[in-house]
Amino acid sequence: MTPPTHPAPPQDAPGWSMPGPLVLRLVLVAVLAVGLSGAVSAWLVTRASGQEAMRRVVSQQTDEVEVVARLLASKIEQSQKVLRTVAAGITPAMLESPSALEWLLQQGLPAVQFFDAMQVARDNGELRLNLRGGRLDKASNLDPAERDALRRTLIDGKPLVSELIAGRTSDARVMFTMPLHREDGTVLGVVAGALRLQSQGLLPPSMTLPARDDSRLLVFTRDGTILSHSDPTRIMGKVSDEMGLAPVYSRWLEQAQPVVGRGTTHLEDQHIVSMAGMPLPQWIVARVSPSQALLAPLQGAQREAWWLAAASMALCMLLVAGLMAWMAQPLAQLTHSARQLLRRSTRAGPPQATVAWPRAGGEVGELVQVFQGMVQQGSLQQQHKATLDGQFQAVLDSASVGIVISRHGILEVVSRQACLMLGYTEGELQGHPARTLYANDAEYGRIGERVQAEFAAHGAFDGDVCFMRKDGTPVWARVQGRGVRPDEMAGGTVWILEDITAAREAQMQQAWERTHDALTQLYNRNAFDERLGLLLAERSMRPRAPDADSSEAAGDGVVLFLDLDHFTVVNDIAGHDAGDDVLRHVARLLESQVRQIGWAARLGGDEFAVVLPGCALARGQAVAEQLRASVQAWEPSYQGRSFTLGVSIGLVVLDASLQDVPSVLYAADMACYDAKRAGRNRVETRHASQATASGRMALGAA
Repeated sequence: MTPPTHPAPPQDAPGWSMPGPLVLRLVLVAVLAVGLSGAVSAWLVTRASGQEAMRRVVSQQTDEVEVVARLLASKIEQSQKVLRTVAAGITPAMLESPSALEWLLQQGLPAVQFFDAMQVARDNGELRLNLRGGRLDKASNLDPAERDALRRTLIDGKPLVSELIAGRTSDARVMFTMPLHREDGTVLGVVAGALRLQSQGLLPPSMTLPARDDSRLLVFTRDGTILSHSDPTRIMGKVSDEMGLAPVYSRWLEQAQPVVGRGTTHLEDQHIVSMAGMPLPQWIVARVSPSQALLAPLQGAQREAWWLAAASMALCMLLVAGLMAWMAQPLAQLTHSARQLLRRSTRAGPPQATVAWPRAGGEVGELVQVFQGMVQQGSLQQQHKATLDGQFQAVLDSASVGIVISRHGILEVVSRQACLMLGYTEGELQGHPARTLYANDAEYGRIGERVQAEFAAHGAFDGDVCFMRKDGTPVWARVQGRGVRPDEMAGGTVWILEDITAAREAQMQQAWERTHDALTQLYNRNAFDERLGLLLAERSMRPRAPDADSSEAAGDGVVLFLDLDHFTVVNDIAGHDAGDDVLRHVARLLESQVRQIGWAARLGGDEFAVVLPGCALARGQAVAEQLRASVQAWEPSYQGRSFTLGVSIGLVVLDASLQDVPSVLYAADMACYDAKRAGRNRVETRHASQATASGRMALGAA
């Protein structure tokens, strides 16, 4: 029959669930990824913009010095053209007439006004005219550098731009020379024009005014003399004193590079240095700009861009975090539902009836289906497990033998019959160590080694084991053990316990009765013969001492033969019950005094024997005397009458001459006979040689 169905209770309405650690980590990773990508992008853009700005600054500054260098070079060329025009107007006749030459230079050629000073000299070096500031200088005093420039032009026959003719800063000038030729091409003379350094036609001060307050424009000679500078006080100074330019100039000198018109730029630690040359006068134009000052506007723009980028990244990260949290909400709800399922799985009833599963598609939807399937499967398994548990418990409760399941030394399952057998309740055994069932640790370890060996050899255990009840009494059980998994004890072991205590006790009682005297509880004659025979056999296998004295000192053992004196008087007068009581008392006395060093037996009637293994002669004699004194000191009283007892004791030392039990008993009996003949209640000792001789005499008499 199909069981009736019941409507499932309503599920919890799904709502907003706090995201779990995985979702938070995913959101964090996404936010970090956005932030990192934004930061890297901003850094790359900033770096690229900085590099582009630097490239533009370098290109602009390089172009600037090239333009300035070309402008100055064009001025030099213009000055040379003006001088060439002047030279073309001078005829050979004028060289012979200084007045005509003076008129020509002062009024005939307007271009002459371009130069600050002019000189005309003949081919022999004679100075024919010297004009300074448009006036005739009759002193004819020329600077040596000026005379050298005129002489070189006369010799080479080529135009010349002199090096800086230095005096005071205001008098520093540059001389331009042009040769005068005859019709046959020979040098007739030379005309020269000089321009002051800071004149409008050469390097006017306005040229060095910087477009930026933080930049310097310089013109200097190859040897490092500054011709033009943004700071007028630095004119005629040295380039080696210029910050930023000095190391570039030093490297340029070391490389011995020529002065070329193409501009180059060098990036120093804190400066941008651009240089371009003018080959003809061997001058160099340089622009020195602090890099931080040039890039300051860019850095401000970059900082502003960084703030904008940071704000954009923060906004993007918030949007991404919110979007990720919204997208991960089904997963968070699934996690919450799974936790509810875990918490409620131990409660009664189907757990799926109280869990709200999220509605989602994709992977989360598939996971929801998997979880729902697992819940249904778990419900079926729980029902099946409940059925199996009931069946298993019924087997445990109805089994006639004890059933125990243990794992790793812990009792996991204990049946009702096993609890009754061992005297415990189920709660006192289940979950407790198996050591509880044994008398001591040594016994528990010994049984454990035995079980391990049996399982290693046969994969199972079958044997008799003595357990300890809760009240301390022993209980014997036949134990059969099998692994829950075949040939594997790690998965647990099933033990079947069958109580065999009664059979074991009966068996032990039969064995005890075969070896003990019923009256005195001592060993009987058969047990005495058996134990003494084993002792003699063991003694014969041990190595012997080289002489008798050393053997006796080592102590091979002694045997005492005891015969009660006057026992028949007690038996005849007080009766057999009194005689039995005397025998029992003497047996207890013997047992109590020799228990630690040997054992006693009743041979029959009132005859007893005591065996002291490994005891030396002197020690044996002392024990025998102590036994004799103890018997004599006891005065039993029966039927109102006291009796005095004694005991005659024969002592014989065990050695190699006594190989069997009859020989030992005979020797001890003869020693006891000697004690009785000597007056009773005494100890007599016989050695092996005496016992052997007496035996031969007895045999001969027979």
